[in-house]
Amino acid sequence: MSEKNKDELIDTQKQVIGILFEVVKRLQANNNLDEEYFQIIGKDDKNETRLKEILDERTENAKIVGRLLEKLEI
Repeated sequence: MSEKNKDELIDTQKQVIGILFEVVKRLQANNNLDEEYFQIIGKDDKNETRLKEILDERTENAKIVGRLLEKLEI
């Protein structure tokens, strides 16, 4: 394998690792948001604004994860 091919392979591997790291980070963020969400809805004093923020952030994280995973399909 030529040096150029090795460098391209290493660069590609770094990109894949970066994408996977971001996917894991976003999925973990959604897990944390789930915990907070269930804590809030479990209380009598519901904070509707925060619940909407959590749902919006979870949706955005899911969209980003989808786009990142699409990059891996190329």
